Amino acid sequence: MYDSSLLDVRNLEISVAGAEPPIRIVQDVSFSLEKGKVLGLIGESGAGKSTIGMSTLGYGRGKLHISGGQVLLNGRDITQGGRSELNALRGKEVSYVAQSAAASFNPAHRLIDQVVEATLEHGLMTAQQAHHRAIELFAALGLPSPETIGSRYPHQVSGGQLQRVMTAMALCSEPDLIVFDEPTTALDVTTQIGVLAAIKNAIKQTNVAALYVTHDLAVVAQIADDIMVLRHGKMVEQGSVEQIIYAPTQEYTKALLSVRTTQHSEAPAGQGPVLEVRGVTVGYGEADILKDVTLSVDPGHTLAIVGESGSGKSTLARVVTGLLSPRLGDVAFENAALPLKQSDRSRDQLRDIQMIYQMADVAMNPRQTVEAIIGRPLSFYFGLRGQERSARVYELLEAIELPIEFANRYPAELSGGQKQRVCIARALAADPKVIICDEVTSALDPLVAEDILLLLEKLQKERDVAYLFITHDLATVKAIADSIAVMHQGNLVRYGPKSQVLSPPFDEYTATLLSSVPEMRLGWLDEIIAARSV
Repeated sequence: MYDSSLLDVRNLEISVAGAEPPIRIVQDVSFSLEKGKVLGLIGESGAGKSTIGMSTLGYGRGKLHISGGQVLLNGRDITQGGRSELNALRGKEVSYVAQSAAASFNPAHRLIDQVVEATLEHGLMTAQQAHHRAIELFAALGLPSPETIGSRYPHQVSGGQLQRVMTAMALCSEPDLIVFDEPTTALDVTTQIGVLAAIKNAIKQTNVAALYVTHDLAVVAQIADDIMVLRHGKMVEQGSVEQIIYAPTQEYTKALLSVRTTQHSEAPAGQGPVLEVRGVTVGYGEADILKDVTLSVDPGHTLAIVGESGSGKSTLARVVTGLLSPRLGDVAFENAALPLKQSDRSRDQLRDIQMIYQMADVAMNPRQTVEAIIGRPLSFYFGLRGQERSARVYELLEAIELPIEFANRYPAELSGGQKQRVCIARALAADPKVIICDEVTSALDPLVAEDILLLLEKLQKERDVAYLFITHDLATVKAIADSIAVMHQGNLVRYGPKSQVLSPPFDEYTATLLSSVPEMRLGWLDEIIAARSV
């Protein structure tokens, strides 16, 4: 079983250092991986997927450490290696593509310098060769202007583009093993197809082995050879992708595969919009990113903003929150125009429009407790202090269905779904009338994402809050939206009630968007790529 394998993981155990009684995050996990093969790791948030992936780099996040078993890469047990041996390994024999590219890049350095850094550090190529390799990868991964995009800084590209740059960084050194930790989480469905195809092609061409951590079962069906299902740090089921997708044997696996977010019924039109974007045109420099965009959302309603990376979705959110002033047009709240700059808005105007961010990891201060994070807007907007503030924090924890004991925890002690719930509570603490949800479920596994959507829907009914829901996930749109705005290259190409927007006839872009939603069947990706290359 092990002789021909590139990677052998035997009876892996990962624990929290110094915990009494012992806390085991991963227990007795074994698998092997050959060159050119992909093993998909799936399971709910906190199942141990990313922790196992990181162990193949000899790394444990926070207080985690490998407390038992072996991790053999090219026949060497990396759990026995010292710091210098592990440093020589990382970025050379094994590379890592993180889930949150935004938290992984140095904002002070140009992209291409970071992409080639490990390759040059290990002396694998000359600077000229490494730069040429990086540009080839930029092109293969569908990045715009591959010859020049590397000269930009991280903040000058979209989140989806930054995630693709990180994939190029991992591939640049031509490693033996790559750990992909949700590499398409930040990508819209149209871009995701190209990235998946590029990753699949790179694995085939280089014969690299890959661990593919994901919560998207339709994606893993396109990219993996085998799948391991995890829960609570233990292996639930392992088998070929065909067996897991079409004939799972365990009830938990069946539950993961059967998750289908229910269709949300459109709410009837309200008495008038709480928020309006009116004829907004905005750009960076001479290029217009939004072009004459007009839309609105009623109290207690959800407007979904969909479109590919770079279409202007997040720019629209910045305009609404006052972080970016439009060249033309304005934003109105309850029929009154808002000051265009956030600094000119009153405290009440700031309180009425809140935001929940895509990556909870970078949206919370890691040195603050949950109580401090949720309590900050309570103090800022309402002047609450001491016991009065704590009592309100406990009420909000109850509203987001977390125990009050979580008030004393830090973000690192929370799962992905729990972190997002805390971010929801922080937004609710201001008692807003509009909440901008920026890809709030894209980083979550299906079961947790469904719970978050149900929570948001429940809170909306209780509080009559309006949601501006930015997403690239059309399944999520069907689950939560009353109306939809489809954006493409800064233009509003389709807008109206959900039933109307999702019914034919379609414009060319919307048709492409709808056809790009991954299907949970083998060969779907190859069929789509073949059809679009004709």
